[in-house]
Amino acid sequence: MAFLKNLSPTGAFRDLRLFFGTRRPHQFGFMGLALAVTGVILFVFFKDNHFERPYERNIIYVEQWPITRTDEQIKAQQKIDQAKKAIQRAEFEKRRKAKQAEFKRLDDKLESWGF
Repeated sequence: MAFLKNLSPTGAFRDLRLFFGTRRPHQFGFMGLALAVTGVILFVFFKDNHFERPYERNIIYVEQWPITRTDEQIKAQQKIDQAKKAIQRAEFEKRRKAKQAEFKRLDDKLESWGF
């Protein structure tokens, strides 16, 4: 706690006045310029930090079925849904294999360069 007894606002003000008293006038100009450039950079970072996200609608539609539907209607709809799902899965696998091939070509090129 001996360190804290040497701290006082008047001592700090005297030290700051002594520091500024030993500086030449051109050093104050460069100090102001350095502070201004630093302030502009910090302002740009704070200004660029916030951005508005574009609004995207997220609507989920739910099919409504009558309560009087028969089991045959349910099974028929499941077959239709299963066919759609199979088509979507095949398209996904096709895209995945194309992406895999693209990465494989890139990996082979990097291997040939020694990476």
